[in-house]
Amino acid sequence: MNQSAAHPARWRILGLLGVAQLMLILDVTVVAIALPHIEAELGLSREAMTWTISAYTLTFGGLMLLGGRISDLVGPKRVMLTGLLVFTAASLGTGLAGSAAMLVGGRIAQGVGAALLSPAALSLVVGLFDGEERNRALGIWSALGGGGAALGVLLGGLLTAGPGWSWVFYVNVPIGLVIAVVLAALLPARQAWTADRPRLDVLGAVLVTASSASLIYAFIAAGERGWLTGLTGLLVLAGAVGYVLFVVWQRRARSPLMDVRLLVRRPVATGAFLILTATALMIAVFFLGTFYFQQARGYGALQTGLLFLPVAVATMIGANLTGRLMGRWSPRALAVAGPAIAAVGMAVPALSMHPVTVVAGVSVAAAGTGSMFVVASATALGQVAPHEAGIASGIVSTFHEFGASLGAAVVSSVAAASLVGAGSPVNGFAGGFAVAAVAAAFGVAVTFLVTPGRAPFPVKGTP
Repeated sequence: MNQSAAHPARWRILGLLGVAQLMLILDVTVVAIALPHIEAELGLSREAMTWTISAYTLTFGGLMLLGGRISDLVGPKRVMLTGLLVFTAASLGTGLAGSAAMLVGGRIAQGVGAALLSPAALSLVVGLFDGEERNRALGIWSALGGGGAALGVLLGGLLTAGPGWSWVFYVNVPIGLVIAVVLAALLPARQAWTADRPRLDVLGAVLVTASSASLIYAFIAAGERGWLTGLTGLLVLAGAVGYVLFVVWQRRARSPLMDVRLLVRRPVATGAFLILTATALMIAVFFLGTFYFQQARGYGALQTGLLFLPVAVATMIGANLTGRLMGRWSPRALAVAGPAIAAVGMAVPALSMHPVTVVAGVSVAAAGTGSMFVVASATALGQVAPHEAGIASGIVSTFHEFGASLGAAVVSSVAAASLVGAGSPVNGFAGGFAVAAVAAAFGVAVTFLVTPGRAPFPVKGTP
């Protein structure tokens, strides 16, 4: 695509799509700040609190590949608008929830809408831009996602301390409706890619979602039942078997949900791992941080949200700087730098649980995760063919949401005693940060081994 043929409103469309994607990301972290208040009003258990985050991210991630495939078949414009309207309606229902069951049910419905919206929106971004502009657009997209996650905590504090926790969901309604109307007029029509695999792989979506649910439930239950119990082992085994069955089915199905050979491609595998790790670390920080400040330190929701403002700034700085370094640094150097910075930052609160050191350490870690988001997207999506854009976007976004589910589940169990106010709160939270630091350090080793070391990021006219 040359610049003369580029859509004249592409940057405005990117801004609106970015706001829509921002709502999806915000709905992970904006809820975290409100959880202590939701817990008190609805009488949530620790497991229910964790599922309030994980039910959304699990449904979002589990159906993402299906959403990407629908986007390729039906066309990203229609799928994106449908997902936006479903998400908006579900947000209204979740805000009206009066019980744990209604709350989790609403979160699942939000996840369904998000699974349609996100891959279609990212597919539109990839299709609207080319070459150097595509790298810039992906950098902006990643910065919105990473920084938005941190800003969600600030927004959650403002809404929870003001009109109440229900408004962390109600706020999506007017924004979603306005964006839907404007994008319906601005977005170009685009032909669906229907030539090769015209059917939808519902069984594949069920397999990957159920397998992930089994794994996440194992991590959540480990907080009470123990990490080495028979139930935990069986659930992990069931998840692993489910993933194997998913891969086998994808290789045999007439209309597979995805071409599993994409995950064998080194750039796609690297991007998937980076996005999984970055999101798990980010959600672990917000989950631990909001409960630490509100329960262990007795801060209010607004004060807690303000403490995360430096985290938002650091995330966007890390993402923006990484976008500028693309083409100058090798993918391996950038990929390794992100988790290395995150590991150093996570180690600070693990060693010193004081509000100042927690904010400082988490801000450093956020710069690293912001960098990881940009590298992940550019590595996985920079060289895909147009007809693979929806599925590749779905893969990246799937691992993003599974990372969120994984991060919330693991740290919830590691800091279980602290989250229910028992035992030594500071020690429980410090243990959660220590686990995050170790995970980031592990990410350094993996990315060094799997990231391409020589091939530069695409910058000129590459698909």
